[in-house]
Amino acid sequence: MPKDIQEELIALVTRCLTELGWLANFSDKISLEFPTDNRFGDFSTNVALKLSKLLKRPPQAIAAELVACLRRQISKSELGNLVTQVKVEGVGFINFYLKENYFYEKLKIILTKGKEALSSNVGAGRKVLIEFVSANPTGSLSVAHARQAVVGDCLGNVLSFIGFKVSREYYLNDEGNQINILGASVALRLKELKGQNLEFPQNYYQGDYIYDIARASDIQKIKDIDLGNFAADYILKIIKQELIDFGVKFDCWYSQKDLAKSGKVKQAFEQLKKKGFLYEQDGALWFKSTEFGDDKDRVIIKSDGSQTYLAPDIAYHEDKFNRGFSWLINLWGPDHHGYINRIKASIEALGHNKLDLSVVIVQLATIFRNGQEIQMSTRRGQYITLREVLDEVGADAARFFFLMRRTSSHLDFDLEIAKKQNAENPVFYVQYAHARICSILRGSSEQAQDDLDLAVLKEKEELNLIKKLLEFDTTLNICRATCDPYMLTVYLQELAESFHKFYDLHRVLDQDKALTCARLALIKGVKVVLSCGLELLGITQPEKM
Repeated sequence: MPKDIQEELIALVTRCLTELGWLANFSDKISLEFPTDNRFGDFSTNVALKLSKLLKRPPQAIAAELVACLRRQISKSELGNLVTQVKVEGVGFINFYLKENYFYEKLKIILTKGKEALSSNVGAGRKVLIEFVSANPTGSLSVAHARQAVVGDCLGNVLSFIGFKVSREYYLNDEGNQINILGASVALRLKELKGQNLEFPQNYYQGDYIYDIARASDIQKIKDIDLGNFAADYILKIIKQELIDFGVKFDCWYSQKDLAKSGKVKQAFEQLKKKGFLYEQDGALWFKSTEFGDDKDRVIIKSDGSQTYLAPDIAYHEDKFNRGFSWLINLWGPDHHGYINRIKASIEALGHNKLDLSVVIVQLATIFRNGQEIQMSTRRGQYITLREVLDEVGADAARFFFLMRRTSSHLDFDLEIAKKQNAENPVFYVQYAHARICSILRGSSEQAQDDLDLAVLKEKEELNLIKKLLEFDTTLNICRATCDPYMLTVYLQELAESFHKFYDLHRVLDQDKALTCARLALIKGVKVVLSCGLELLGITQPEKM
């Protein structure tokens, strides 16, 4: 049996394109999809639709020639033992139908190897650095930071599971004007607490947490000039604890202050200067970023001698490569969209492939409570924090809900739904499927059989459930390709739905012993995949609910 029938079928399509003389016309990647409706086969390819534009022929006609070739090739290979039909359907899709035995064998592998059967070595040990959250230490983490946190953490889990060597990093902006304003904010609150009546500037940090810092027992020992650093350290401890409680841990907390002291910024500038990518104009130092696709050149040192934000960021990304990482993934907020080209330009100027940097823009989240949107303002301290979400709905629901939309889409987070203990709450629905299976297995007296006969699983719901298990690997590869774990939440909800439908229609513990053993084996397989998926999302897998 082929190790991966999808790879075998893709290779088969490629051979037929070559035989028909069409491969040279086809530059796209040949891919197989799972049809949304099982009536249209087990795998489907739209290669004929893509070729239609190139060959200027109807897709159905192209698909018919391809199918004729595919059938000839299949009849001469071991795929003939697995593929029952190849059809042209719809507007020109080519659909493959497989024998049930293929799916039974795949289920047996999951039962034998457990989670090991679900992992892979796609990453081949490639070193990946995911930089995410990286919020300034000037206040508690907001829900926008929380969404980035869980996206980055789960993406790291997925990439590690499929063979990448992943490190998680928080870039700590612990110097600069925002730290000075933070210190000034604390200084004013200290004076206010001592009875002074004063005006508090609108651009200062106004949340109640500034009072908390001002009331700190050891603050009297701190000089005004050091208040910013004291406050930043105070807030950073809170941030670290919030992330730990959220199930997010970082391998490295990278300090911008330490970067500035290291001389690495100067070294990066020297490299760019040697390559001829820096020039002076109007008393400022400019980077020729337009030579690498940016819309305009960028100032890195202003005429007053101060650095722009880009200066340390260039050195920071160069240091990432110097530390041995070959794939950099940055998770940024939507306000950083315009920053992508200049960073990519800088790494290309320093001799790296700009494709080795993936920037994921994580859109904002809106929190609703009792049907009302909660307004947010970071400076004024009027926003719901990660801590509030954790206290109200718990880490499991928070993690799942923050992942339930593509990172490129705005997210509405309804706190009331996240607290419900019924099928309306998606994370409850998935966890309940896992707990339900555990309950059935606890109530069964049947033991594992060496002569297990899965061929008795003939019902539509049984076969659909097995087929859904086999989509797990594809789902993880979609997460890898998009740098977005969102599809894993979709998959787990679909798998839970398939299980609940099966369970509602068919008794697992049947009077027929062979059927009971087969159905127990089926739900054990479902439990393995559900458990693995929830674990990758950093969500608990309850055995009782």
